[in-house]
Amino acid sequence: MTKRNTHTISILVVVLLSAAWTPLSNGQATKSAQKSNAQGGIVARPEELKYPTLNYTPPKRNAYRHVLANGTVAYLVEDHDFPLINVSLVVRTGKYLEPKGKEGLASLTGAQMRAGGTTTKTAEQFDEAADFLAATISSSVGETQGSAALNCLSKEIDKGLALFFEMLKTPGFQQERLALAKSQILQGMERRNDRTDAIESREWDRLMHGDDFFTTRDSTKASIDSITREDLIAFHKKYFQPGGFIFAVSGDFKTDEMIGKLNTAMGGWEVSKEAVPPVPKPDHTPTPGLYAVHKADVNQGRVSIGHVGIVRDNPDNYAINIMDDILGAGGFTSRIVSRVRSDEGLAYSVNANFDFGIYYPGTFRASFQSKSSTCAQAAAIILEEIDKIRTSPVSKEEFDTAVNQAVEVFSRSFATAGQIAGTFARDEYTHRAPDYWDTYRQRTKAVTIEDVSRVAKQYLHPDQLVILVVGNIDDIAKGNTDKPQYSLTKLAKDGQIHRIPLPDPLTMVYPK
Repeated sequence: MTKRNTHTISILVVVLLSAAWTPLSNGQATKSAQKSNAQGGIVARPEELKYPTLNYTPPKRNAYRHVLANGTVAYLVEDHDFPLINVSLVVRTGKYLEPKGKEGLASLTGAQMRAGGTTTKTAEQFDEAADFLAATISSSVGETQGSAALNCLSKEIDKGLALFFEMLKTPGFQQERLALAKSQILQGMERRNDRTDAIESREWDRLMHGDDFFTTRDSTKASIDSITREDLIAFHKKYFQPGGFIFAVSGDFKTDEMIGKLNTAMGGWEVSKEAVPPVPKPDHTPTPGLYAVHKADVNQGRVSIGHVGIVRDNPDNYAINIMDDILGAGGFTSRIVSRVRSDEGLAYSVNANFDFGIYYPGTFRASFQSKSSTCAQAAAIILEEIDKIRTSPVSKEEFDTAVNQAVEVFSRSFATAGQIAGTFARDEYTHRAPDYWDTYRQRTKAVTIEDVSRVAKQYLHPDQLVILVVGNIDDIAKGNTDKPQYSLTKLAKDGQIHRIPLPDPLTMVYPK
């Protein structure tokens, strides 16, 4: 066949496919839209597409909640589409329980439970056993909770659970693996001041919570060197026990059988009656101002702007969520993203989020990365938008977009069996109100434009804003010669730029 004939046939195929193709809306089209499409009537613009009202009833928490023989709670959600089972575990522990001087202990304990073998299997033997089952087993400890997980074929669940619970009950904390992990941590410490995103995250946390809060007490060479295998054993023994467990299990199993397997696996394992201390609250009040960390070897700056926010259970959180979506959390439809990225082209990455804290107030934070010369301009635009949403009502169009988005994506929290089990297990762990999901859409729909204006005035505080700039401060301070009206000193309330020096990466001691 000649190239010309081949080219002709290719064109015919494209024409036939084009004639047969009918565009589908993102979601299920209404009957009228289907009829219109069948008759060849295609809408001129995407916003003209019509969709049916979403009728969705969220799953009920109690339908999946089971209390095991020893009092441990487990959420079990069957899903027989694939021959797989996922077992997830949240554990009542965290970095906040580390003794001072042992920073890094919690994270090391969580990682080495999996990496360090068990009392009857070396690390290599445990790895081989998991690989033979094609099972994924993991463990970790974060700031306010511990986690562990097992994923395996349903036909291998008995062997998988045996390995999983062997890790949970009797980790070996093999000395060679521990020494390797400590060595890798120290190597990572040496690079603490290399990346501007890591510097920004660290210094923002310090500005919000102070130097002596558990989230800002960084590990040091001294603290890592002081951690021994015995420290890991003691931390594990105190916090990894059934009294602090909540299971989330999903996949190809029968609920009654899985309950029996979990009961058997924990049979004879003592449940501690000692309550785990609550997560502490910071006692630090941020000082408004403009703070700068100089990093001479970069040509872009990272900027964070914000202040302390609220806790999750604040009744205004529904209205704040809508306000936040309009201001900067709603992607390309939000004001900050539209102006800073789309209209002015000053930043590729920009957003704003009003975080709701669980144990203590979260933070409101707008952040972006931009060329050194345009950092001040982008920051000024964000300050303008914060002021604008506090002083002028939002439009009905952007309000409706934010509310509809919140309502329509609601079902994604329960899209899979794993998400159902995991969502309810996390809710149990954090003591979220049992009716939260049942009333979420009604409470969101009850928000009004007036509510958005009210919470913007009440919870956005221009006089309390902390501005953090990380980058080549000399270049950023020069600004854009074409737009001299924008500068770092004009952004600062007192006209002062408060310099934050880079700490020694191994001791985390900051120069005076």
